[in-house]
Amino acid sequence: MNGLRQGNLGPYALAGRVAVVSGGSSGVGAACARRLAEQGAMVAIGYHTGRDRAEALAAELPGGGHASLFLPMTDSAAILAAATEVEARFGRLDVLVNSAGTTRAVPHADLDGLDDETFDRILVTNVRGPFATIRAFAPLLRRGGDAVVVNISSLAAVNGLGSSVAYCASKAALDTMAMSLARALGPEIRVLGISPAAVDTQFVPGRDRDAMLRQAAQTPLRVVCQPDDVALAVLAAVTHLRLSTGTTLLVDGGRHL
Repeated sequence: MNGLRQGNLGPYALAGRVAVVSGGSSGVGAACARRLAEQGAMVAIGYHTGRDRAEALAAELPGGGHASLFLPMTDSAAILAAATEVEARFGRLDVLVNSAGTTRAVPHADLDGLDDETFDRILVTNVRGPFATIRAFAPLLRRGGDAVVVNISSLAAVNGLGSSVAYCASKAALDTMAMSLARALGPEIRVLGISPAAVDTQFVPGRDRDAMLRQAAQTPLRVVCQPDDVALAVLAAVTHLRLSTGTTLLVDGGRHL
């Protein structure tokens, strides 16, 4: 039937599969690594400057075979080397979570405060980096014929409210890129996004917890989003949203309302 696959695929079992999580040494990425490992995946924890954290996390994850992986978003050659390392160590890749990112708090009206260097750094890390990672790992992901890429995006892509104009733009670009790549990489690879609002981490420099509490109080669900809330959404996207691709899911407590 023109290469069509049968529907009703059932849950995506993670036992014996391999996952790479960029930005996996802390925050949302670390929570994703824990949840994937709990379900039986072997996890390579990507890091840039957090090697010690990545190695410590790899040692404490349930199951075996986990590893740390140098995976800097600003260095495409190093990303390609990481893909080569994963192929040599594991021989396969089934799940790629693009969790690495950066920002800087700059008031949106302060146009001069958002200098070119900051703007470029945010776009390179948050957009080019995930693209270069997908590009490097695509041959390995395709090999199994049933792989998943999940990008950690943000509500900022939708409402234009966030730590800086550049950050909002970068996450909007990430969402659009997911649509383009979902077309290009199917049927072997699904591409999805998960978009939280503010998450209870130290991701945004200078953002205190009171600001996060105030934001959560304005949402219908009135819940402060924890990294594990995002990780559970990633896990659901990987294991149960078998017919979803090219879409980004809000996990924001209703903040968009």
